Amino acid sequence: MSTPTPLWTTFLRFLAPLMLSNALQSLFGTISNVYLGQLIGVDALAAVSTFFPVMFFLFAFVMGLSTGATVLIGQAFGAGEHNKIRSVVGTTLAVGLLLSISVALIGGLFSRQLMMALATPADILDQASAYARIMLLTMPLGFVFLLMTAMIRGVGDALTPLLALALSTATGLILTPMLIRGSLGLPAAGITSPAWAAAIANVLTLIALAIYLLRTKHALAPDSRLLRHLRLNRAVLGKILGIGLPSAIGMVVMAIAELVLLGLVNGFGSDATAAYGAVNQVMGYTQFTALSISIAVSILGAQAIGRGDSAGLDGIVRTGLAFNLVLTGGLVVLIYLVPRAVLGLFITDGAVLDLAKGLLTIALWSSVPFGLATVFSGAMRAAGVALTPMLLSIFAIVAIELPSAVILSRTIGLAGVWAAYPIVFCAMLVLQMGYYLLVWRRRAIRRLV
Repeated sequence: MSTPTPLWTTFLRFLAPLMLSNALQSLFGTISNVYLGQLIGVDALAAVSTFFPVMFFLFAFVMGLSTGATVLIGQAFGAGEHNKIRSVVGTTLAVGLLLSISVALIGGLFSRQLMMALATPADILDQASAYARIMLLTMPLGFVFLLMTAMIRGVGDALTPLLALALSTATGLILTPMLIRGSLGLPAAGITSPAWAAAIANVLTLIALAIYLLRTKHALAPDSRLLRHLRLNRAVLGKILGIGLPSAIGMVVMAIAELVLLGLVNGFGSDATAAYGAVNQVMGYTQFTALSISIAVSILGAQAIGRGDSAGLDGIVRTGLAFNLVLTGGLVVLIYLVPRAVLGLFITDGAVLDLAKGLLTIALWSSVPFGLATVFSGAMRAAGVALTPMLLSIFAIVAIELPSAVILSRTIGLAGVWAAYPIVFCAMLVLQMGYYLLVWRRRAIRRLV
């Protein structure tokens, strides 16, 4: 008789590739920007940066769509109902393709007008418009790639998306400098090089992924059975959007709140802005770890609900909380031990470095309560409940974080802006945990598919 695998082992096996995948997704963009800045110039970097608000909005929707789909796939997988998995995948890909093709057609025609509407400086308007046009025209490839890698995780497979992202990232990083320089017979693509490199990498990786999924008879293999479900199923789409839209809206609200805080920081001068950028980079690593744990809780929780093991959800939540304390908390402690060395990766000026160190000391620890809060919201999302957790987060941001930042910045200065982070993240933990324990967990949990 075999010994059952401990839950923490299952959790870690899923979490480790997930964290590496998320790291790879940001790696291509970061290194591409280095290529542009070093090989073309700072104007190219500025031109690409102007497209970020558009990219973030589209990315938020795709992430929301994939979140809803992944929960439903996890529940169907847990229940052993593979036909329902194909229905969710087919509907998600259909709506993703319809949206992205519309974006490609409209964006490809009106990319210059879009960049003008974003108040792009005249000296980089041509470059920004060229980059935006290629990014938007190739958007269907990016949408399908992101959706497929996310949905594969719904069946508990985090390794295949990692391998796909590794192939895509490596291909893109090799092609980008070659396209910038026009080497080995490739045409010089200038500022559009990262966009073309990403498109080519997505095509090659999707082909390789399809072959791999078919050969291994994967649950998401693009065979004739899956292709028959490549259509809009209104009932399934309603459930996907019921989970996905609140997630997307929550991302947008958090981004808007960050812009407000940045505006407050900018009022204290350029040194404060530089410190803000560096501290946010460092906190991004701790929050990135916390969000990866939340995704793992959501997917493993959805599978437990699909199996009819709603009681097992409590064990998954406890494991997620423990991993946050160990991984997120451990990373926070490590950074606190050598803050100047970590911040020195982004800052060379001594005065700015001292300023950033003080601000990091105030805010960094709050990544732990942030992570604990996302475990509870991730567990509720596993059952398809996303609206109330999203409303609680928005309430914390609008009614607690922003007023705290404004009031404290006027009373104690720049440190007051950073004090708003611990305040809001602790408030989020109280709200999400309170709703989970006192309201949601006392209700019957039923699967959606």
